[in-house]
Amino acid sequence: MAMAIRVLLLFCVLFLFYAKPSFSLFGDQVGLMDWHQQYIGKVKQAVFHTQKAGRKRVVVSTEENVVASLDLRHGEIFWRHVLGSNDVVDGIDIALGKYVITLSSGGGILRAWNLPDGQMVWESFLQGSKSSKSLLSIPKNLKVDKDNLILVFSNGCLHAISSIDGEIVWKKNFEAESIEVQQIIRPSDSEIIYALGSAGSSQFEVFAINARNGDLLNKHGAAFPGDFSGEMLLVSDDLVVALDATKSKIVTINFQDGIKFQQTYLSNLIGDSSGTTVLLPLKLQEMFALEINGFKIFIRITGEGNLEVVDKVNNAAVVSDPLLLSEGEKAFALIQHDDGKIHLTVKLVHDWNKELHKESIVMDHGRGFVHRVFINNYIRTDRSNGFRALVVTEDHSLLLLQQGAIVWSREDGLASIVDVATSELPVEKEGVSVAKVEDNLFEWLKGHMLKLKGTLMLASPEDVVAIQGMRLKNSEKSKMTRDHNGFRKLLLVLTRAGKLFALHSGDGRVVWSLLLPSLRNSACKYPSGLSIYQWQVPHHHALDENPSVLIVGRCGQSYDAPGILSFVDTYTGKEISSLSPTHSVVQVLPLPFTDATEQRLHLLIDVDQRTYLYPRTPEAISIFQREFSNIYWHSVDADKGIIKGHALKRNSAGENLDEYCFDSRDVWSIVFPSDSEKIIATVTRKLNEVVHTQAKIIGDHDVMYKYISKNLMFVSTVTPKASGEIGAATPEESSLVVYLIDTISGRILHRMTHHGSQGPVHAVFSENWVVYHYFNLRAHRYEMSVIEIYDQSRAANKDLWKLVLGKHNLTYPISSYSRTEVVTKSQSYFFTHSVKAISVTSTAKGITSKQLLIGTIADQVLALDKRFLDPRRSANPSQAEREEGLVPLTDSLPIIPQSYVTHALKVEGLRGIVTIPARLESTTLVFAYGVDLFYTRIAPSKTYDSLTEDFSYALLLITIVVLVAAIFVTWILSEKKDLQDKWR
Repeated sequence: MAMAIRVLLLFCVLFLFYAKPSFSLFGDQVGLMDWHQQYIGKVKQAVFHTQKAGRKRVVVSTEENVVASLDLRHGEIFWRHVLGSNDVVDGIDIALGKYVITLSSGGGILRAWNLPDGQMVWESFLQGSKSSKSLLSIPKNLKVDKDNLILVFSNGCLHAISSIDGEIVWKKNFEAESIEVQQIIRPSDSEIIYALGSAGSSQFEVFAINARNGDLLNKHGAAFPGDFSGEMLLVSDDLVVALDATKSKIVTINFQDGIKFQQTYLSNLIGDSSGTTVLLPLKLQEMFALEINGFKIFIRITGEGNLEVVDKVNNAAVVSDPLLLSEGEKAFALIQHDDGKIHLTVKLVHDWNKELHKESIVMDHGRGFVHRVFINNYIRTDRSNGFRALVVTEDHSLLLLQQGAIVWSREDGLASIVDVATSELPVEKEGVSVAKVEDNLFEWLKGHMLKLKGTLMLASPEDVVAIQGMRLKNSEKSKMTRDHNGFRKLLLVLTRAGKLFALHSGDGRVVWSLLLPSLRNSACKYPSGLSIYQWQVPHHHALDENPSVLIVGRCGQSYDAPGILSFVDTYTGKEISSLSPTHSVVQVLPLPFTDATEQRLHLLIDVDQRTYLYPRTPEAISIFQREFSNIYWHSVDADKGIIKGHALKRNSAGENLDEYCFDSRDVWSIVFPSDSEKIIATVTRKLNEVVHTQAKIIGDHDVMYKYISKNLMFVSTVTPKASGEIGAATPEESSLVVYLIDTISGRILHRMTHHGSQGPVHAVFSENWVVYHYFNLRAHRYEMSVIEIYDQSRAANKDLWKLVLGKHNLTYPISSYSRTEVVTKSQSYFFTHSVKAISVTSTAKGITSKQLLIGTIADQVLALDKRFLDPRRSANPSQAEREEGLVPLTDSLPIIPQSYVTHALKVEGLRGIVTIPARLESTTLVFAYGVDLFYTRIAPSKTYDSLTEDFSYALLLITIVVLVAAIFVTWILSEKKDLQDKWR
C-alpha cells in the first residue's frame, strides 16, 4: 500500500502541475461572460455629409449630450463624444466640409471636431455677464483658404470666432442695451450683421454691426404693435414674423430699410382661431407654420407682404428643415401617419403642389409617432434627385428611410434608462408558456451555407461576423430558459420614453419591447416619474402563471398629477391590464405580503399622504387588515429639510373613496434648520438583501453582533454654502454631517460631523454598515468613510454557559421602539477618484464576502474589497487580526488596475449600477447603465463552489482512470508480495 500512496501522490503533483488555475481575465476571455453596447440617445439635431464624401455619414447631437458621427450605410458609430450632464449641446453644424462645430453649455463653449475621426481641433470658451439665448451662425459659403468668422450669441454677447484656431476676433456686449436678442443674421456676401431682439414686450430693436471689427454701425427701434409674445421667426434675410401678446394677430417685420410692421388677424386668415396659437420654429424660406386647434397651418408670405394659407395638416404631421437642392430651390419633407404606415412626402418650398418624392413605409406600432425628421438628397443613375430621411420616433429610436424601406434602425432609447428590474426565465419543461423564436427554412439553409463557407475558408469578413453571431445565439448562455446556476435572466429596463425592454443577460439582445399603451393615452401628454416593481413572481411549481411587473408613472410633470398603472407579462411583453387612478402617486411601498395568486401587495401614497392598496381584491384587504398596525414608512422633503415617519390611521372618509383607501398619521418628524443644514443624500438598505449571520467573529474568537434592521436610513447634510460645486465655500464654512436614523421611531442612532468637507455624497447601505464618498476641502482630496453599527445589548451572549442553559436573548423579539444599546465603529480613507455611482455585490445566501462597485468619473466600474473599508484596520495588526484577514491600515484606498470590472471599456454617461444575485452563491450579476450598457458576472471570493470554465475535464478523467489502474496494479503486486513472504 505504501507504493500505491506514492504513486497517488505522484499523479496528484502531475495533475496540479498541468492544471491551469486562473485568477484574472485574459484578453480573449472578454465577451464570454460580459457584453457592452453603445448608444447615443434621442437625436435632436442632424447634419448630413454626403457630397464628395467617400464614407457618407450624418453628424448628430442628442438629448443625452452626445455628439456622434454615424455611418449612413449601416447606422454604426464612426465616433462619438459624451459631453456630460451639464454640457448641453445647443447647436451643431459642419464647416469647410471637414470640421464639426458644436455650441454647448448654454453657449459657453464652442468646439471644432475633425470630421473623419472626431479629434478635437480647437475649443473656445465664451464668457459673458448674463444668461441669454444661445445662437450659432456659420456661413454656408466658407472658403478653405480664408479665415472665416463663426458667429455666436451667448451670455449677452455677440462673439466672432476664427474658424481656423477658435480665437475670438471681436466681441460685442449687449448688456448695456437691455435687449433680448432673438436672431443673428448675416446676409450672403454682406459685411453687415443684424442682431434682432426686443426690449421688454413692446419695443423691437435692430442693431447693424460691422462684420470685420464688431463696431456698431447703426441702431433702430420701434414700438411693437400690441406687445410682443413668444419668439421671432426668420423667414428671409430681411423679414421676421411674430405673434402679438393676445396671439390673435400675426405681425411681419421688415427691418433692413427701416422697421416696417404689417399686421394680419388670424381670424381673417384661417377662420376659427379660438385655440392656443403657437409659432413653430421651422426654418422654411418665405414660409412659416402655426399650430392651432390640433392642426399645423402653413402660411406663405407673398412679395407684397400679404399672407396666404398654403395647407392645413393634422398636428401629428412632422416637418423637416429645408434642404438646399440648387441655387434658390429648397425642399422639405412632410411625414404623416395613417393606419400603421407613415407617408413621406418631399415638396418644394416655393411650389407646394409639386411633390418631388412620395413613399409609404410600414412602421411598427411599438415605435410610436414620428417626432423629428431630417432629409438628405442624392443623385440617382437617371440624374434625378433621390431622398433619404433620418427619422426619430416616439420611443427615441433612430431609423433611416430610403426607397420605401427602413435601411437600418437603432434602439437609442436604451441610452435613457430610468429603472431596472429582473425576471427569471421559464424552466425548460414541456407545457410552459415560453416565447420561442424558431428560424424558418430559408434561415436554416442560410445558416448551414455560412457554416460550410467557414469550414472551406471561403467566408468573407461579414460572413465570419454572421457565423460568430449564430454560434453566440446557439450557445448555452443565450438560451431562453433558466439555467441551474441562475446566470440566465431577463433584464427589464424602462426608458425615459416610457418603453419597456427585456434584455437577455446572456448576450444583451432585445427579447421583446413595449411602448406602454397606457402612457400614450391622448389625455396624458407628459408621462413622467416612471419606475418598475415586481408584481407577480410565481413559485417554481406554478408553471401555468407567467411573472409580471408593475409600471408606475405620472400623467404630468408635477407631483400632484394623476398616476398611471400598467401590468406587463415579462415572458410575452404584453400589457395585461392598466389602471388610471384619479389620485396622484408620489411614493410606492412594496409590502412583504402576497395573495393566493402570488401577487405582491403594494401601497401607493398620494400627495396628501393618503394610501391606496393594490391589488384591489377582498383577499388583499383581509391580508392587509391583519398587518395594519405593523406598516410604517417615511418621507423626505429635501427642499424644506424635513424627514417624517408615517403610519396608517383608518379608512379614508370623503367622496369617491373606498375601502382600499386609508388615511395616515405622522409618527415623528426631524426638522433640519435651514440656516445650518441642507439634506443632500439619503440611502436605505435593499428590501431583498439576505444576511447570512448576525454574529461577527473578531480577534481572539471574540463575537460582535451586527445591528441588522431594514428600517435604518443614512442621511447626509451640508451647510447651505457648501451645497454648490466643490470650492464654492471655504473649509471653515463647510461641514458634512451624517446620521443613522431609525425610520420607525425617528431615533437618531448615530451622528458624525466631517468639518471642512462637502458633497456630492454617494453612499451605499448593506447589512450593518454604510460607506459614503465625499470631498475633503482641507486635504483637497476625495474621501470614503465607513460606519459599522453593532448591537451591544446582545454582548452577554458571549457566555457559553448562558447559551447552553438557554439564558441568552438571541430569540427575544426585536422592536424599533425598544432603546437598543448600539455601538458604532468608523474610519475614513483617502480615495483618488470622483464617483458617479456606488453599489455593493449581493449573493443568494449572503455568505460570500462583499465588494463595493464604484462608478468612477472615467465611466468605469471598479470592484473594491470591503475588507479595505474595515473600521478595525490598524497600522500594526496583531497576529490574531492577521489570521482574521484584517488588512494593515493605510491612509489611501488602493486602486488595482485588474479590479476594473469593465476592463478597458467605458460605460459612457454612467448613471447606475445594479447587482443581482445568482443561484450560485459565489457569483453576482452586475449591470451598469448610462448612455452605454455593460453586463458581467463577478465572484468576489472566487468561484469556490464551482469549477472554472477552462477547467480540463479530460485531464481529470485521465487522472482518475490512471489512479484507479495504479491502485489495481499495486494491489495485485502487494498480494503477490504477501504470498511470497508467506512461503518463506
